[in-house]
Amino acid sequence: MTIQRFDQEMIAELRAQAEASPRRRAHKNIHSDYQQPVQRLFVCMLPDSYVRPHRHSQPTKWEFFLVIEGMLELLFFDEQGELTERIALGPTSDCFGVEIPPNTWHATVCHAPVTFVEVKQGPYEVSDDKDFAHWAPAENTAGVAEFVARMKQLRPGQSAQRKAG
Repeated sequence: MTIQRFDQEMIAELRAQAEASPRRRAHKNIHSDYQQPVQRLFVCMLPDSYVRPHRHSQPTKWEFFLVIEGMLELLFFDEQGELTERIALGPTSDCFGVEIPPNTWHATVCHAPVTFVEVKQGPYEVSDDKDFAHWAPAENTAGVAEFVARMKQLRPGQSAQRKAG
């Protein structure tokens, strides 16, 4: 095994990849394959990236986030889409990292580019990695930009669901 170094050049390359990506985010896997028991990756996310609210329902699928540059907001929801907690993570914030337990509805937003480390239980299986919230639009569908804007303003006790009218 070779020592892996993570430096500013890697972060700059990751940001350039995020800027060129339709999803407006990019990741660099540190783990060598998706079967490893611990998945480790760097993620660069831009403000217009959409991370659909989701949960990892398998009892061993926790997630750990550590922000190294910028500010990431983690949003936590109940089953109906009401925001229960909002945590701002960043190297200059009171909180720079969190571990999310399994079966917790969550999403991320940012107001400026952010780079963070994500660690989660493996192996990674795309077919059962996430349960997506029924009250949130699917990626690349109508209403996503409006939903992201609403999530950026949402406060605990408010619903992420669009009101009928």
